[in-house]
Amino acid sequence: MIRSRSVRVLSPVVCSLLLSGGLAGCGGRTEAPSVPLSAFVDRTLTYTLVDVDDLENPDAAGSHRFTVTFSQPDRGCTRLAEGVVATFNGQPMNLNLGGIPDSGGGRESCEQTQAWFDFEPEVWEAEPIEDIRVFLEEPATGDTVSLILRRAKAKRRFAYQGVGSGTTLRRGQTYSYLWEPAEEVPGTATVTLLREQGRAPATLESAQDGGLVSFKLPAATPTATHLLRLLATTPGEVTECGGVARCEGSVLHSSDYEVNVVQ
Repeated sequence: MIRSRSVRVLSPVVCSLLLSGGLAGCGGRTEAPSVPLSAFVDRTLTYTLVDVDDLENPDAAGSHRFTVTFSQPDRGCTRLAEGVVATFNGQPMNLNLGGIPDSGGGRESCEQTQAWFDFEPEVWEAEPIEDIRVFLEEPATGDTVSLILRRAKAKRRFAYQGVGSGTTLRRGQTYSYLWEPAEEVPGTATVTLLREQGRAPATLESAQDGGLVSFKLPAATPTATHLLRLLATTPGEVTECGGVARCEGSVLHSSDYEVNVVQ
């Protein structure tokens, strides 16, 4: 005799609870519910300004980009509701609402809500320094998330300090580069040297006084063309952080120089 077994069907209420936590169980696929901008009040906004002057890949995607990323809730995964508008100093930003993309590959991952703006380094270099002002606005509700960074919209560089153009470096000599704008003080800088057609860059010992970075070119450095790179970060100064629990982040810049090492 075959005994029948009862089939337990999840009620709509249980399904709703599962989905609100970003869990699977209703339809066999994890879901990320849409939430209004006001739901971000307990989230962290992380900003990143990437200003990378890469000689080998000057047009690499993301090399000159400002991004804000919002943390996900402690439990589950959410997606920002449609209709939110993000701006960077009045200009439209790209917006990824986040959630779980329908990739069709069987693997599910939770994407964070992000907004980003790609800038033209030549334009920023020609324009005066000013605050960065980022706003996310939801017209339907009037809710807003705001971030203002004091005098952060600026083209950064490590400027050679010395006689000549700095394109020729002599072994055993000390060279200095100054972070600009000079009003900022970056964190500890990294200085690397990569020989032409080399595979791994050498990290040089350096000293730092505020934004002035100095290094001595080792006597054993091969006489050849090299790629000199100086890299540092600075936290930026947040003057307004609204609609979220907190705002944090950094500015990253690297300058590349083609140099000839001679005796």
